[in-house]
Amino acid sequence: MSFDSVAPRATHTVVNQPPPLVGYDVFGADAALREGVGRWVGPAQRAEVEGELTALGLAAGSAGWQRLGELANTNPPVLRTHDRYGNRIDEVEFHPAWHQLMDKAVSSGLTGDAWTRPSGHVRRAAGFYVWSQVEFGHGCPVSMTHAAVPALLTDPQLASEWVPRLTSRQYQEGLEPPAQKAGCIAGMGMTEKQGGSDVRANTTRAVPLDAAGEYLLTGHKWFCSAPMSDVFLVLAQAPGGISCFVVPRVLPDGRRNPFQLQRLKDKLGNKSNASSEVEFDGTWARRLGEEGRGVRVIIEMVAATRMDCVLGSAALMRQAVAQATHHAAHRSAFGGPLLDKPLMRNVLADLALESEAATTTALRLAAAFDSADPQEADFRRLAVAVSKYWITKRCSAVAAEALECLGGNGYVEESGMPRLFRESPLNSVWEGSGNVNALDVLRALRSEAQTAAFTAELTLAQGADRHYDQALHELKEQLAVVDEGDARRVVERLALLLQAGLLLRFAPSHVSDAFCASRLGGDWGRAFGTLRSSQELAAVVDRARPRL
Repeated sequence: MSFDSVAPRATHTVVNQPPPLVGYDVFGADAALREGVGRWVGPAQRAEVEGELTALGLAAGSAGWQRLGELANTNPPVLRTHDRYGNRIDEVEFHPAWHQLMDKAVSSGLTGDAWTRPSGHVRRAAGFYVWSQVEFGHGCPVSMTHAAVPALLTDPQLASEWVPRLTSRQYQEGLEPPAQKAGCIAGMGMTEKQGGSDVRANTTRAVPLDAAGEYLLTGHKWFCSAPMSDVFLVLAQAPGGISCFVVPRVLPDGRRNPFQLQRLKDKLGNKSNASSEVEFDGTWARRLGEEGRGVRVIIEMVAATRMDCVLGSAALMRQAVAQATHHAAHRSAFGGPLLDKPLMRNVLADLALESEAATTTALRLAAAFDSADPQEADFRRLAVAVSKYWITKRCSAVAAEALECLGGNGYVEESGMPRLFRESPLNSVWEGSGNVNALDVLRALRSEAQTAAFTAELTLAQGADRHYDQALHELKEQLAVVDEGDARRVVERLALLLQAGLLLRFAPSHVSDAFCASRLGGDWGRAFGTLRSSQELAAVVDRARPRL
């Protein structure tokens, strides 16, 4: 028999494989998000905001934008220290997909709307949450640009120059004089080799020039993300102590500010984002705030970026749950859909509870940023630190379990689940690891006003659930005496009560009842999927599952 006489044969037909989760509205398919936006956005803005978020959600769920997210992740940035002639240029080259994602984020108001529109923080938080589900790496410069604004507002002159550039809805890549650009991006440089989170150990020096408020910086930064940004907020040691400085990449006359990129970090995840090591050598800077008060100035930026850590982790959990429930709805095993198998339903419901609690909490925090009420500011101060600690830690557990729901397919890169898993620890590390945030909570608890504002929020749900009431009573006893060794235990209890209280007030009873019984009532195992099967788990899963 000749090879030419062998007819091609189909060995099998592909069946029982779920369709890709594309072609859907990321905003509209998320009940907890939709309801939160409806709850916290003012009536006058609600229709407009929901329309904008629907448009962004449809883009985020489209095959085209999802593909661009994949391309940005699989084609990481490349450092170019010198040009072909040997001139130092210190530039990072990004894949075109990165710039397309950045352009969409900026033009959608994710860098500026929080500071320029009514209900801006909730609107921007929801948009950041939606758009993060396309690709997480570019969220770093988006977040830092948004967060630089409150720090800059402490200096009217610097604010007048930089805030309009950072809140612009126009993205313009490349290093050019800031005054010539339609919009600018911001970054920050705090961490040094010897200090990490202990920024008071920083050794970068700031030497004052003759012109008031101008300095030359010499030193290094161990982590500086998005180094192609137009401007950076940097901490350095001035004669009067550690101070905050505004450092542009390009000087007003068009010359490059000394900003040497030594290398890009090879990270676990967040591959599309360039995190670099930077050397300053006579780098021109302007002081932001008073000498010696740099930490107090930049903490305004840190508060906003920590809020984005909460949002980013909530978004990742939501995407993980969306993928897991979608898979289970379209995959059959052992005689029926996975979604209908009691054990799988239990796992999915448990994951859905964790995701909805994170989403509901994140939007409540965003609403506190929108409020001018001093009590809301006190609540926000403690609640952001508590939520940053807890929600970012729960993210990795959710990502791992959701990946397992897809079986072997989930362990394969093409599923997208490994990318979520690698990304999941980032927000717990960024802007202060768990211990740093736990200690920050202890500092906030020393304020009677902040403790009272947080407790008042918890009291709003009192009487709705016996497990909640008992846990709230025990918390008040715990707060009477707290030392550093117990900090994580106390923060965990604060976080669970905040989440449970919000779910009791705003979520369907089948969600809040299951959350309180498991997380507060002790009716829970040590892994996801250990809820009581007598609860309305099918309704919990159905609420979380996206529809194409």
